[in-house]
Amino acid sequence: MPFQSNVPPGELSEKWTKYRSSMPLVAPNNKRRLEVIVVGTGLAGGAAAATLGELGYNVKAFTFHDSPRRAHSIAAQGGINAAKNYQNDGDSVYRLFYDTIKGGDYRSREANVHRLAEVSVNIIDQAVAQGVPFAREYGGLLANRSFGGVQVSRTFYARGQTGQQLLLGAYQSLSRQISLGNVQMFNRHEMVDVVIQDGKARGIIARNLLTGELERHAAHCVVLGTGGYGNVFYLSTNAMNSNGSAAWRVVKKGAYMANPCFTQIHPTCIPVSGEYQSKLTLMSESLRNDGRVWVPKNQEDAKAIREGRKKGTDIAEEDRDYYLERRYPAFGNLVPRDVASRAAKTACDEGLGVSPTGLAVFLDFADAIMRYGKSRANTLNEYNASEARIKELGTAVVAEKYGNLFEMYEKITGENPYVMPMKIYPAVHYTMGGLWVDYNLQTNIPGLFASGEANFSDHGANRLGASALMQGLADGYFVLPYTIGTFLADEIRTPTIDPDGAEFLAAEKEAQERIDRLMSIGGNQSAESFHRRLGKIMWEYCGMARNAEGLTKGRQMIRELREEFYQDLFVPGSAKEYNPELEKALRVADFLELGELMMLDALDRQESCGGHFREEYQTEEGEALRRDDEFAYVSAWEWDDNDPILHKEELIFENVELKTRSYK
Repeated sequence: MPFQSNVPPGELSEKWTKYRSSMPLVAPNNKRRLEVIVVGTGLAGGAAAATLGELGYNVKAFTFHDSPRRAHSIAAQGGINAAKNYQNDGDSVYRLFYDTIKGGDYRSREANVHRLAEVSVNIIDQAVAQGVPFAREYGGLLANRSFGGVQVSRTFYARGQTGQQLLLGAYQSLSRQISLGNVQMFNRHEMVDVVIQDGKARGIIARNLLTGELERHAAHCVVLGTGGYGNVFYLSTNAMNSNGSAAWRVVKKGAYMANPCFTQIHPTCIPVSGEYQSKLTLMSESLRNDGRVWVPKNQEDAKAIREGRKKGTDIAEEDRDYYLERRYPAFGNLVPRDVASRAAKTACDEGLGVSPTGLAVFLDFADAIMRYGKSRANTLNEYNASEARIKELGTAVVAEKYGNLFEMYEKITGENPYVMPMKIYPAVHYTMGGLWVDYNLQTNIPGLFASGEANFSDHGANRLGASALMQGLADGYFVLPYTIGTFLADEIRTPTIDPDGAEFLAAEKEAQERIDRLMSIGGNQSAESFHRRLGKIMWEYCGMARNAEGLTKGRQMIRELREEFYQDLFVPGSAKEYNPELEKALRVADFLELGELMMLDALDRQESCGGHFREEYQTEEGEALRRDDEFAYVSAWEWDDNDPILHKEELIFENVELKTRSYK
C-alpha cells in the first residue's frame, strides 16, 4: 500500500504553523465526551497525559512503575536542545533542523525534524515556568553548553540531572490533572496487548502487576509513549525494566516497525567489567565538552596499562594519540556519537585499549582543570599561583560543572577522575527506530499514536546528544495535543467504547493464552539467561559493526534460541500473583522476535549510515558510505512469523543537500 505520511504542503518553515491553524479541532464540550489512553509516563507520555487532561479529555494513564516519576527519562543527564541562540553564536531554528538532519545521516523526514526545531524554543519556557532549575550564567540568564555534532552551544541543563528535573516538571503537571480528576492513573499496570475494533485502536489489555489480573480498558484512541527497545542487547544504559513489549504488541496487531536496526551506541559509557553485570552506566556526553579522548600511541604502553604496570598519568604527552582531534579537527572531541563510538572501537581493535578487557579509552580532564584553574587564579588576582594551586582551583570549577557525574564514576570504578583519566567505551543507549508514524504521530493503525523514543520520526540513523528530551517533550506538550484532534474530531459522535465488546474479550483471551503458554513450559532455564544469550548474539552480529555473513548467522541463531526458549523456559510461581519473572519472560519473548527483525533490517540496508555500519560499505578512511540512490527510504516492516514484509517510505529532501557527512 502507498504510504500516507500526511506531511502538509507548503514551505518547510510554514508547514507546521499553517497546518496547526487549519487542522480539525475538538470543541471543549466535546473533549469531555472523549477518552484517551496513554501508555507510559516518561517525558513523552507524561507530558501528553498532562496536556490532554488540561485540554479537557478524559485520560487514562498507565505505567508499570510504582510512580510516574520512576520513568527512565529520569536517567538522562546532559541536557536538552533548543534553538534559543542565547549565546549569540549563530544558532537558529534552521541550524538546529540542519544539524539534526545531518547528524541523522539524512535518514529522517524533513518536515518532522523542522517542526521539532521550531517547538524546541517553547519547551524551555514551559520547563522554566514549571520551576525546572536550569543552570544559569552569573547574570541570571539560562546557561548553555555544547554537545556532539554541532558547533554552537544550545544545550540547556540542570547539572547532570536534566532528565530528572524535566520529568519532575511533567510529573507535577500530571499530578495536578490527576487531582482534578481529568487523568486516571494506573500504577503497576503493564500493557500486554492493544485492542483493534473496526480497524481502529480502541483500548488495551493491561496486567495488574501486583495481582496478576488482566484488565480491559477502552478509549477512543491509544497513545504509546513507552520508550525504546535498547535492552534487546541485554547490556545497555537503559534501566533493566525498560523494554519494547508495548510497541511489539501493536506490531503483532499490524502496526509497522520502522528502521529497527538503527541503534545508537553511546561513546561515553563506563566499560563492562565482568560477566556478572546486568546493566551499564552512562557518563553524560556533556563531559566531552572539556574531556579529551585519547589512547597511547604505542601498543606496549597500552599493554602495560591493561596489566596494571602503568597508569594513564604515566604516559607522556608526546606518546598519546588524541585520535578524535587528529581525525576530525573541525569538531574534535565533539563529533557525533556514532563517529566517536566507531573511532573508539577502531582504537581498541588496534590493540590500544586501556582496560583489563582491552575495551576502553581515556577521557581526560587534566587540560581542562589547568585551563579553568588559570582562569580562576586570574580572577582572584593570583598571578603567580603554583601548579598545585591552579589544579586546586581548576578542580573546583570542574566539580561545579560535573561534580555529580564525577562522584558517580568514582563510586562505580573506585578511581578518582579528577586525578586519573576516566575510562570509557561505547555501549547501547538509544533506538532511533520505532513505530512508523505519519506527520500526526499516528501509526498506520488509525487511532494508535506513538510519541518520543517509541516512534521513529525525528532522528534518522543517529540521534544527536540532548535531542531525546527535546523530542519527548515536543511530542508530549506541543505536537500530539494538536494532531490527535485530526483523529478525534471525527469521533465526537462515537459513544463510549465498551470494554466488554467481543474484540476486548478476544484480546484478553489471547493475552491469557500467551501467559499460560509461558507458565506451562516447565523447563530449566530462566528468562534472564535467555535474555543474556540473546544480548550477546545481538552485540556480536548487530552491534557497532555488521556484515551480511554475521547478520545471516545471527538471525539463524536467534531463531534457534527462540525455539529453545519455548521448550526450556522456567517461570516460577503463578500468573495470578506478583511475579516479576513472568513479566521478564513476556518481555524476552518479544525481544526474541524483535531481535530477528533488527537483523533482517540491517541485512536489507546495504549501506552504512549513522549508527548502522555495514563493514562492506565504508570509505577508504573507514567512514560510513551511504547509498542514497537505493536506500534513501524509511524501512517500515510488517511482521510475519516466517517472512516479514518490507514497506518503503521514500525520503524526499527539498531543503537540504544530500551529501556525505564530514566533521573534519
